[in-house]
Amino acid sequence: MLYTRCFAFCQLAGFHVPAIGGAIPHISVQGALGPRISQIAPSAQFRSEPPQRRYQVTAPIRSNVGKGLPKISGPADASLPLVVIDAGHGGHDPGAISPHGGQREKEVTLAIAKVVRDEMLKSGRVRVALTRDADKFIVLQDRYQIARKLNADLFISIHADSADNPQASGGTVYTLSEIASDREAQRLAARENKANILNGVNLGGADANVSSILIDLTQRETMNVSADFAKLLLREATPNMRIRGNSHRFASFIVLNAPDTPSVLFETGYLSNASDVSFLASSTGRQKVARAVANAIQVHFARRVATR
Repeated sequence: MLYTRCFAFCQLAGFHVPAIGGAIPHISVQGALGPRISQIAPSAQFRSEPPQRRYQVTAPIRSNVGKGLPKISGPADASLPLVVIDAGHGGHDPGAISPHGGQREKEVTLAIAKVVRDEMLKSGRVRVALTRDADKFIVLQDRYQIARKLNADLFISIHADSADNPQASGGTVYTLSEIASDREAQRLAARENKANILNGVNLGGADANVSSILIDLTQRETMNVSADFAKLLLREATPNMRIRGNSHRFASFIVLNAPDTPSVLFETGYLSNASDVSFLASSTGRQKVARAVANAIQVHFARRVATR
């Protein structure tokens, strides 16, 4: 029975298999990936030939934006500002994995995002949506596109990094830059950007030069607002949690690419650091992170209203 199945499989795959009776022969199948099976029966001889056809299967990453946007929590008042909280990683992408207990970044970020949402809703002056509220994978473009589809006023992506140096600890806030501000920012952006392919912004039938100018002008203003919020977030976070030196950094993260939605990426700590892991895994630590984010958001929107 085993030989019959192997015989049928080899025929389907394009290998030449002579009909044999009796013992199982010597099999040495050579394909595109090299030898795969080797069984020896000295009483028989076997000849294999490479397949004449090569098969290639491609599976494009498909966007799910528009097929079901996340629900918006908070008052049913569209005039209130909307903040989208993005829990980094998820599904088959675990993110960083801690050597101190095996905590996975995808679970740490989701737990923090939920506490941040609940803390923000206490004020009754803001609406909140999560890009994901369960362990699922979302491609990078979809994360910021969710914010754009919902007409969000602010996008915050929550992460928890790892480093080769186990002493590295503390929070860091990143905003968009075409060129990373230092090697660490460049390394981190490169790692995060491997999750999927970079797409540009679709401006329909607009002239390419006009599109470029519009994107540039809009994104410059968005980057300025993002940088202002980053400073606020760091100010509010300092009394509540450990913050790294040179804590506002710049990197070309894909999730920060929305041209019209102020966006920051908040690295809440290092899963490679035992102290940070203990902090982020505790309800007290997560509450402190949430309080810092909620306070910064309240000040941010109060300033925006005052300057109109």
